[in-house]
Amino acid sequence: MEELIVKKLSEKEISDRAVRSWPIWEKEISKFPWKYDGDEECLIIEGEVIVETDKGNFKITTGDFVIFKKGLKCVWDIKQPIRKYYNFP
Repeated sequence: MEELIVKKLSEKEISDRAVRSWPIWEKEISKFPWKYDGDEECLIIEGEVIVETDKGNFKITTGDFVIFKKGLKCVWDIKQPIRKYYNFP
């Protein structure tokens, strides 16, 4: 099972999921460890981060839709300040 999924959503998919009504999270350039206690979905509004996992590094940038699965342990290495919509389904 994949622990981290990165994909692009169409405008229709974004609208159907009501992504733009989700809360927004922002973080400055920084690096920190993180563990997901539950699934999280997010759409990157702006910025760039490298998410380091046991299975490799994932570059996530503006426009990416990301699903982080429960139990994922990673390091967030924020290269450009991040703004994202997020949801816990």
